[in-house]
Formats: sequence, C-alpha cells, structure tokens
Amino acid sequence: MGTSRDVERRTILKAAGASVAALGLAATTGCGGSGGTSADGTVTLRYAWWGGEPRAIAIKKTIALFEKKHPKIRVKPEFTDYEAFWEKFQTQASGGNPPDVFQNAVGFLRKYDRRGVLMDLKSQADAGNLKLENFRNGVLANGQVDGKQIAVPVGANTMALVIDRKAFEKAGVQAKFGWTWDEYFDALQTVRDKLRIAGDTGYFSIMYLYDLYLRQHGKAFFTEDGLGFTQDDLTQWWEDGYKRVKAGLVADPKKVEQVKPKSALSAGLAASEFTWDNFSIRYEGEGESDYGLAPIPTTDGKDTGQYLGSLMLSAFAGTEHPEQAARFIDFMVHDPEVGSIMGYDRGILATTEQYAAFTPTDPTAKGVAAYEEEVATAGVLGKITPHPSGADVVEAAFLRIGGEVAQGRTKPAEAARTLFGEAKAAFAG
Repeated sequence: MGTSRDVERRTILKAAGASVAALGLAATTGCGGSGGTSADGTVTLRYAWWGGEPRAIAIKKTIALFEKKHPKIRVKPEFTDYEAFWEKFQTQASGGNPPDVFQNAVGFLRKYDRRGVLMDLKSQADAGNLKLENFRNGVLANGQVDGKQIAVPVGANTMALVIDRKAFEKAGVQAKFGWTWDEYFDALQTVRDKLRIAGDTGYFSIMYLYDLYLRQHGKAFFTEDGLGFTQDDLTQWWEDGYKRVKAGLVADPKKVEQVKPKSALSAGLAASEFTWDNFSIRYEGEGESDYGLAPIPTTDGKDTGQYLGSLMLSAFAGTEHPEQAARFIDFMVHDPEVGSIMGYDRGILATTEQYAAFTPTDPTAKGVAAYEEEVATAGVLGKITPHPSGADVVEAAFLRIGGEVAQGRTKPAEAARTLFGEAKAAFAG
C-alpha cells in the first residue's frame, strides 16, 4: 500500500532484530541524547521514530503544533524504516547518545531497560510533567517492566484475520466470533475446493499468532526470561502447518515470495491472512477485491487469547532535559489535536482525549475501530505476555525458520530445535 503500515508489516514480522542479534550494549550514563540549550534558554530535543513517509508528514505536523505551544522547546526529527531505525539506535545507545524521545515496542523494552537506556517515567509523572491517566483498555501496562513505566503507548492494536470478503462469500463460508480452529481449517478447505486458491497465506510462521494459540491452551510464547512452550509444542504446530501447505490450504511459499512486496492475499493467492488489525489498510491499496477483519479462531469457542499491543514512546535515561522530554511525550499522547492529525496510523489512539478527537471516515479505519470495539465487548482481551530481552531476535528467527519449514527445506522437529537454540543465545546476549 506504500504507507508506513506496509513498511512495518513487512519488517516487524520479517526483519525485527535480525541485524542486531549479535551486538551488545554497554550501560549508558547521563550524557548525550540532547540537542542542547541555546543562549536564550531554548531547549532542543531529538525525537526518533520508524515508519514511512505518510507517518513522517503527520508527525512533523504534530511537532510544529508542539513547538507553537511550547516556544522554548525545539524538536529535531529523526526517522527511517524499521530495520534501519534499530540498527542506528543500537549504535547510538552503545555510544551513550540515543535520542531524547523515541518510538518503542514491547520486544525491545527489557533489552534496553537492562542496559540502562530507558527512563522510568514515573518520576516525571510525580513531578507533574506527564499524565499517566486516561489510557484506554489497560494499554498503559504495556510499557511497564518490573514496576517501572519505561514507555507510554501512543496507539493500540490487536491481531485479526483479514479476509477477502468476495472469496469467502463465493465459497459460502463465514467467519464469526467463537469459531474454532477446526472450523477455520474447514473453511480453508472449502475455499480450496470451490475457488482453487489457498485459504491462508502462511499462518504458522507468525510468532504473535502462535502466541495467541498458546494462550488459548494456558501457555504463552514468552515468559519473563524465556520461552513458555516446549519443542514438542512447536514441532506439532509446524508439522500441521506444513501438511496444509502440501494440501494446498496454505499458499505455495514460492509464489508468495514471487509477488512480494505485495501480499499474497491482495495478489489473489489466498483468501485470508493473519496480521495486526491496523495494518489492514494495506490490502485495499494493493488488491482489487473487498477486504475485511474477521475474528481469531478459538480452541474452546470463546477464548481468542488476544490482547492489545501498542507502539510506545520512551525517553533516554541520560537526557539532559528530562522535564522537557516528559512534557513532549505527554503532549504527543494526550493532546486532542495530535490525535486528529495522527488518526490510526500507529493503531487505535491510546488515550481517551485523542480517541474522542478523531472520527474515522474511510471504511478501513472504521472497520478497525469496529473490530477492536467488538473484541473488547466480547470480553476476551487479556494482558500482554511479558517479553524478555532478546524477544526481537526470537521473533525474526521464528519467521525465518517457519519459512524454511513451509518450503520443505527444514523438518519441523529440526526447525524447533534450531529455534530453541537461537532463542537461548538471544536471551543470554
């Protein structure tokens, strides 16, 4: 679709942490981060994020608004794509010079907290520089680690199944809350039989979907310091997935590669794909069908295992301007005008002030809002699973190794052993 969501969707699931897996960080101390203070007392903050050009345009508008309302604080923007962002951030943090404020995600919180990079924002909240109230559906907890508030959510999203509505209707199958995995796979078979296309694009290499499946069975992908499942669990998951590739229920991975960067769903190779709900705008831009959000299949007919994930803002523990950094974060997460400008670019707006200030007008954004409301009303949302240091590396490994299974290059049991070996190294790094 050519937007930041497209960039994120490809990179979060395919490149997260891959380039930083073997690098270490020294604990940072109170230097760097700041752009300095001018002779008239004006402070300059560095603010960094990842994403595409539409996000950059919107964020620059919010920066201009902040500077207008806070004339003694200037903000220097730094932005790039996801993979390059974390490569650069790794180097900056190693040198004790990360940005004063930066976009963050759950897979990186413990990693950089352990290295002393992230400010505990509770101190700034206590000083009156940052409000930690009015966050929707408990998402504030996403930025908490070991009793510290090291990040503040700017948006929230949850996993969903994006379907080709025309394909589902033509095949005569329906997706509804409470359907089971067996019913989902039966639907894929019906799509295959009636339309001669695959039902799914490759569900079993998506770490966050497997996390939901595990949560439905009383487990989780991560614990606070490791993996929350066994090699046998993963072997079974990948064996089942590979069987469905061979049966034609899951798209041929070679064809999926051929259509990239376009999605196999929007390319017409399959009728459904699991992803984060706010990434769904991608498909309308890429494909020629009608796409919508459908519920996650369940094991027991009710529990989806879902939770709200979020993009967040963090501050550098060593910034020379902690008060100004906190006031900037506060503005970016609470100011209604900022909410109107950003819309759902980074997920459903996280605070009540911003959520109320933005009314989606396009069908896709309306669909995302309706989906999250329906999920919340269904009462299935739980708390996000803890992510240990190294989670970003494990996510990238899961996608890569799952792809090797799909292509028949690696047996599921061997793939599971490899994943556990790489995870052990990542957690120890």
